[in-house]
Amino acid sequence: MDSINYSNCTIHFNNACYDAINKYIEVMNFSKIFILVDENTHAHCLPYFLEKLNTSIVIEIIEIESGEINKTIDTCVGVWNTLSDLDADRKSLLINIGGGVITDLGGFVACTFKRGIKYINIPTSLLSMVDASVGGKTGVDLGHLKNQIGVISNPDLVLIDTNFLDTLPRNQMRSGLAEMLKHGLITGEEYWSKFTDLSKLTLDDLDDLIYESVMIKKNVVEQDPNENGLRKTLNFGHTLGHAIESYFLSNPEKTTLLHGEAIVVGMILACYISTKLLGFPEEKTQLIKNIFVDYYGKTTISQNEYATIIDLLKYDKKNNHGNINFVLLQDIGVTKIDCIVDEDVIIDAFKYYDN
Repeated sequence: MDSINYSNCTIHFNNACYDAINKYIEVMNFSKIFILVDENTHAHCLPYFLEKLNTSIVIEIIEIESGEINKTIDTCVGVWNTLSDLDADRKSLLINIGGGVITDLGGFVACTFKRGIKYINIPTSLLSMVDASVGGKTGVDLGHLKNQIGVISNPDLVLIDTNFLDTLPRNQMRSGLAEMLKHGLITGEEYWSKFTDLSKLTLDDLDDLIYESVMIKKNVVEQDPNENGLRKTLNFGHTLGHAIESYFLSNPEKTTLLHGEAIVVGMILACYISTKLLGFPEEKTQLIKNIFVDYYGKTTISQNEYATIIDLLKYDKKNNHGNINFVLLQDIGVTKIDCIVDEDVIIDAFKYYDN
């Protein structure tokens, strides 16, 4: 488990990471290196990384505030201005060290600064390791609407060092695990079955599972980099999940949900809808619901909130021609994209989740 190649990007794991980045920097002859962090990765991850870096090139640190609420154009403007103030040029390198907010926003900043500079993603959360940092999607939110602004462009390197997970809170680990559960549901029983008893999973299992999850996403992205067909399957649970996440983010009376916490709810709803529309086995929907609720608990969504969440679906990026398109399951590992779902079925799905 050393490296994976796809498109113009190479993903390196653990011990292979630092040989790879030092050789890369030596060959590329960058003018300056900029490292984007938040206050958490600045304190807990940056010192470890700098010890591994072997270069005489000038390094500048740029810190932004953590959290989805800061994944905005305004934050990008601040980073762009800082890069300009520190004399960044087109031969500069941006290294993004952090979770999905850092890798999404940092990638977007790099792709747009002076029409594009090189960048590297170093994901430090489980979610960013298996999802956000891989696949070339970069961007920011528009208000509370998820990922409305962005481009698809791969970093040159992704460095996945699972030692960073030692600093991660339990709720952040659970959030990342949700994307791995999704990979199981859209890929097949063999990978999904490894998650059917989450209580038995240990940190020792994680390296292999992360590698498998990255391979699943890499194989999908390679076949459909611009999300015209197959790549849409990676959005299973995300249509309603993103709407729920946006609603909780925008409502001051709600506790903000982590991405994975919202996607888990979205996957349960999508499984119910799959049962009603595509004949996905009812017993599998119930098993998935039981596994997810046992591990994540239940998110409280009242009936008078359904309409507001459903209204947010119109902003989903998969929509076209005014239609809201869902990814659904015919069976585990058998997906159907671009499914149109009536509002009453969505409401029944919410009621099923709540029961």
